[in-house]
Amino acid sequence: MEYVAGKYDAIVIGAGHAGCEAALSLARLQKKTILFTLNNDFIANMPCNPSIGGTAKGHLVREIDALGGQMGKSADQTLIQSKMLNLAKGPAVYSLRAQIDRRKYQQELKHILEKQENLEVRQAEVTDILFENNKVCGVKTNTNAIYECKCAIICTGTYLKGRIIIGEISYEGGPDGLFPANRLSESLKSIGVEIMRFKTGTPSRVNKRSLDFSKMEEQKGDTPIVPFSFETEKIDINQISCYLTYTNEKTHQIINENLHRSPLFSGDIKGTGPRYCPSIEDKVVRFKDKERHQLFIEPMGLDTEEMYVQGMSSSLPEEVQDKMLKSVKGLENVSVMRSAYAIEYDCFDPLQLKKTLEFKNFEGLYSAGQSNGSSGYEEAAAQGLMAGINASLKLDHKEPLILDRSEAYIGVLIDDLVTKGTNEPYRMMTSRSEYRLLLRQDNADMRLTEYGYQLGLISQERYDRFNEKMRNIEEQLIRLKKTVVSPKKANQFLAKYGSTEVISGITLDALLKRPEITYQSLKEIDEDHVALDLFTEEEIEISSKYEGYMERQKKQVKQYKKLENYLLPEETDYSALQGISMEARQKLQKIRPVSLGQASRISGVSPADINVLLIHLDQKKRENR
Repeated sequence: MEYVAGKYDAIVIGAGHAGCEAALSLARLQKKTILFTLNNDFIANMPCNPSIGGTAKGHLVREIDALGGQMGKSADQTLIQSKMLNLAKGPAVYSLRAQIDRRKYQQELKHILEKQENLEVRQAEVTDILFENNKVCGVKTNTNAIYECKCAIICTGTYLKGRIIIGEISYEGGPDGLFPANRLSESLKSIGVEIMRFKTGTPSRVNKRSLDFSKMEEQKGDTPIVPFSFETEKIDINQISCYLTYTNEKTHQIINENLHRSPLFSGDIKGTGPRYCPSIEDKVVRFKDKERHQLFIEPMGLDTEEMYVQGMSSSLPEEVQDKMLKSVKGLENVSVMRSAYAIEYDCFDPLQLKKTLEFKNFEGLYSAGQSNGSSGYEEAAAQGLMAGINASLKLDHKEPLILDRSEAYIGVLIDDLVTKGTNEPYRMMTSRSEYRLLLRQDNADMRLTEYGYQLGLISQERYDRFNEKMRNIEEQLIRLKKTVVSPKKANQFLAKYGSTEVISGITLDALLKRPEITYQSLKEIDEDHVALDLFTEEEIEISSKYEGYMERQKKQVKQYKKLENYLLPEETDYSALQGISMEARQKLQKIRPVSLGQASRISGVSPADINVLLIHLDQKKRENR
């Protein structure tokens, strides 16, 4: 028998990384919210790699933090090793990555959710979304409880009709031995939501006591530790080492001899897997010329002997996994604690979503995270935060927050999903951004803190500190441009750093533009040197050294903005437009882009189609006048 269990402004379904950010943002914006999870003990679970950040993903975490999200703060509280990746390549692609104590991160997030005002956490399976005139009005659980609401956000990750696959064995299940959510997927399909079937996988977990680290390469963390959150002043911990080893000819032979038993190649796996995180058998087949592949042995936490074998995701039978692991140097006597497995799951075609992450055909229904066809904790958290923010703004009858591609990697992520769609689990990469020199992880606060403050997710105290940092950067950049050093003094200084001499006076800014000169080293000849914190000084250096390149990108952004600001009428009937290709008409009619810029990025819409569309819109404007 059904009964009404409560009334809420917002309901969040799923308490992974997307669900946590969505629920927290709604509650912090004063919306009465309830968060549903299949198991309270697996809130913010890391079913795959126990890490946060990485190439481009570190950018997302910094952006989440700049907007007032939680992931970066909790990562700083629970990390056990930290490294800055890509330091040899330049600041545009520097990416922070941290090994996380998996259980402590879960406990941290669970407690934060439990303490949050305006938020309830409830263990239950949501089986149906309820609608009234195509507008969300509530959800129903497997116990027939009805929870009424004004909006709902689906953050179900890989749980929708999840199927675990290990060799010839398969069974219904979610990650880490949890049960799947089968009924919600069918319920959504019955009302016309388009479902895709994707696949991902995770490597074995092994017992640390069975490993021989003397045969591996030790990977230590960086010092000092750079925090994810702009609020974290300092992290002072004893970091835990990771280890590097490699597959070899024997490993590859074992895999090749058993490919017929791999569900990936036998056809048992129907879902599409991630291109940029393939299984070890996929890597061996696709890269036959490679003699070895890297494997990182990473700790799962401080209070466990479990370690994660990064780079060896697999769905081969358990006995084959055991053989190939034992063929690796340092793993000869390995004791497996959890077998590697593949998981197939249902997700939604993101072309059904607006840029707010609200479904186009179902008012008040949003989706965020892997349910949108993306991969990764960071991509999920970013979408969860944006869905929560936009649901809150809609409830307040305010304009949505849409970050465009020139403002944030979050903007790139969401625009890619809702404009181009995806036929495989989408992964964020720096190469996806056209303006990556402007979208660095170090300046995420400079780009997005104002939004977070205006929303009410950034405190006044933090905003005041941010404004002080901005003033310091601006004042020092102006002063460095104005301060001239004599050639004699400059050349004495430059000789120390092996830099080319000058023949006339030179500004401190011009000196700082040289790669071998730092803001710190300038104090030797800068009489008015101002000592600032490490991150402010880094920002001054980058702003000076890359000024010319950044100005060039800013001009490109201006051109981009012209197309983005050319808004397309919501009522446009693209199917009736003459002069554009049939494919373009169909894609435009389905996706219904909000601007000419978005229309130009739709796969199948050519520049010629855009020109015809532009002419048509200009004619319409003249007719209306």
